[in-house]
Amino acid sequence: MKNTFYGIFDTPFGLVKIISDGEAITSLKRVIVESEPLRPLSMTDAKGKENPNDLVHKAKKQLDEYFAGKRRVFDIPLRPNGTVFQQSVWNALEEIPYGETRSYKQVAEMIGNPKACRAVGMANNKNPIWIMIPCHRVIGADGSLTGYGGGLDMKKRLLELERK
Repeated sequence: MKNTFYGIFDTPFGLVKIISDGEAITSLKRVIVESEPLRPLSMTDAKGKENPNDLVHKAKKQLDEYFAGKRRVFDIPLRPNGTVFQQSVWNALEEIPYGETRSYKQVAEMIGNPKACRAVGMANNKNPIWIMIPCHRVIGADGSLTGYGGGLDMKKRLLELERK
């Protein structure tokens, strides 16, 4: 069993939790804090002991560069956990260039399954590495912003960030 390392960091899009297995980033999720005041959080393991990891720090640095408009491509190892189909969709998402979008149908065509538009949407919804695997770049066939785990306002903000 691999170790798990994580850090919780403040970003322009709220708190995010970056998780690594020591070899790759396995999860990048927004953290919703309802009743807790914002406070600096250290990187810890599940037992609460300090457990810094260079990969988590590198991911945080790359996210900071992305949010500052200085990074267009993440060059950090990613290992999302999912089905073979989900993996194929997430791999296709990584091929969508910075600042561009594709429809669910186009992504389905990219993976060689042109009738799988809805399944592509479901795989997008299960994406465990938000932003680095850019599910926000997938839009409706008519160009409209459709479903996004972080909400349509966040999707719009991410796309605007990339279009600057």
